[in-house]
Amino acid sequence: MKHRLNFWLVNGSLWLFALVTAFPLVWMVSVSFMQTGEAGAYPPPLFPQSPTLMQYETLFERMEMGRYFLNSFLLATSITLLSLLLNAMAGYAFAKLSFYGKERLFKTLLAALVIPAQVAMLPLFLMMKYLGLVNTYLGVMIPGMTSIFGIFLIRQYALSVPNELIEAARIDGAGEFRTFWSVIIPLLRPILVTLALFTFMGTWNDFMWPLILMTDEQNYTLPVALAALSREHVQDNEMMMAGSVMTVLPVLIVFLVLQKQYIKGIMMGGVKG
Repeated sequence: MKHRLNFWLVNGSLWLFALVTAFPLVWMVSVSFMQTGEAGAYPPPLFPQSPTLMQYETLFERMEMGRYFLNSFLLATSITLLSLLLNAMAGYAFAKLSFYGKERLFKTLLAALVIPAQVAMLPLFLMMKYLGLVNTYLGVMIPGMTSIFGIFLIRQYALSVPNELIEAARIDGAGEFRTFWSVIIPLLRPILVTLALFTFMGTWNDFMWPLILMTDEQNYTLPVALAALSREHVQDNEMMMAGSVMTVLPVLIVFLVLQKQYIKGIMMGGVKG
């Protein structure tokens, strides 16, 4: 009897927390299908009386939201791919290669983790201005190509790779790059998927850096365009919710597709690190 009571208490609590957590997301989707002004009624309705795609049609036809969506997608995908390659190379070097000052350099990088990203934005902007990369996609991409967190994550996982495996590849005649690409990269796959998910989500949701660097409205990313839209249509709740759905949906899909690899990478990285 006690076991059955505990079962219902635990499962009931989990369902309650899940419903409370999911409610804002569900209501956001529901409002995005309402007629203009319908969400402003009191009490606010939970579901649309006459579901419509009018808000989405307005976003794509009049607001050019498709262009902003494509900008965000190309930037997030490019930064994720470059970040995986560069962070994997750096993390592997810190874990398995020997070079002068390796430990001291790694500790310096870890110390830099405590510095807020906002502190570096002004010197970073001046650097981009000096290089002529203001209002360019490359200027947005460069700061995201590597991260201390990504290097740390890869290093901790790469430490678990047996040295004998690397030595065997070298004895067979493989060079350093061949060993890294053919032996190490397949072994790093779970943590690479985890890092890819973190990087894609971080880049997709990044608001501040594209807002600072991009001056041409045609180059806006989706979060920046959504903020501009909120200034122009502050009373249009239904359109704002439709824009929010477009911002959240791709990240949610990527997470749902990669969640098994993501959890596996976190668990294995935590155990082996």
